[in-house]
Amino acid sequence: MKTLTLSEAANRTRSSDVRELLKDAQLPGMISLAGGLPDPALFDVEGLEAATREVFASEAQTALQYGQTDGQLALRQAVAGLMAERGAPVSPDQVLISSGSQQALDLVSRSILNPGDVVAVERPSYLAALQIFHLIGADTVSIPVDGDGAVVDALLSLPTDKPKPKMLYLVSNFANPSGATLSLARRKQLVQWAVDNQVFVLEDDPYGALRYRGTAVAPMIALAKDVPGALEWVGYLSSFSKIVAPGLRIGWAVLPAGLLDACVRIKQALDLHTSTFSQSVAAKYIASGRLPAHQQTVCEVYGKRADALAAALTDAFGDKLKFNRPDGGMFLWGRFEDGTNARQLLKIARDKGVIYVPGDVFYPDTPDASAIRFSFVTVDKAKLAEGAQRLLAAHKAL
Repeated sequence: MKTLTLSEAANRTRSSDVRELLKDAQLPGMISLAGGLPDPALFDVEGLEAATREVFASEAQTALQYGQTDGQLALRQAVAGLMAERGAPVSPDQVLISSGSQQALDLVSRSILNPGDVVAVERPSYLAALQIFHLIGADTVSIPVDGDGAVVDALLSLPTDKPKPKMLYLVSNFANPSGATLSLARRKQLVQWAVDNQVFVLEDDPYGALRYRGTAVAPMIALAKDVPGALEWVGYLSSFSKIVAPGLRIGWAVLPAGLLDACVRIKQALDLHTSTFSQSVAAKYIASGRLPAHQQTVCEVYGKRADALAAALTDAFGDKLKFNRPDGGMFLWGRFEDGTNARQLLKIARDKGVIYVPGDVFYPDTPDASAIRFSFVTVDKAKLAEGAQRLLAAHKAL
């Protein structure tokens, strides 16, 4: 019997290893250091419930109706206020509301890239971004990452006999998976590089508000104002998923006018608009003034858990496992110095009752089989210590 022939895009799109691990996370007794999900116990349910009641009391008909493709004005104004707090004042007209920042990344990529175009990415890089570029049919070229984020100097030595990148994508603060934050000096260097080479730089910042130590670094769209012509070559993405709740499915993009218009037209074809109801609730929640205190609570809890996991891993493995110590975010990124294959170890670790993400999935090219990503945000300190011991038992068994 003949079966339906799927598209080339469908056939080259693979399932995410991270999403598959979420199934294992639901097993009884499993300690999951895998998924990058915020802790649901920290959701401001009371504040969101109050915002929802206010929406029904004051604007139910509008919130339940179709809406503008670029987003409800009240939410775009609220996002502009958040951007000002992040050191990058923008007009609400520069803001596009999306169904999560993942859609914003998809819209920008669809608007810029054709099959065969080249995207420069970090090595390692955000897995879901690599999936989008692969779906479009774009090629990737990678640049290394160190403690100060993407090594911008590596862009100067890209092969001249191959097509130059049309876009550069990176996660600027507490990156997924590396946990690295791009330094101020490199941000300035990258903005100038974008103008000189006419390559669009897309800064993805879902984790920047989750800083529990140190001082925030200005977004590149703020730095671009001091470089002639740079505002046309820099964009910014962020999300409410990590700071409020992912179930709202609210993200946003700040983009130059021509690119924003293209994204709006494509979004019209894809989903008409992001949920008006979710947008209304988000706008009311921000207007309530509860977000700063909520973020502070989340950062305090996450910071303690990050320290607890780092201490537990150090106690268990010593120098056999080297990992970063970021000042925020949701991840520790490590590497086994004894040559341990993280994917082979996962098979045993799962049986021992602990899971994580093998680092090889985050590489657009030759992977590092000994790399490993841990997420600590949904696990209390006692279970983090137990998880490290279970991982040690698996390591010994391997």
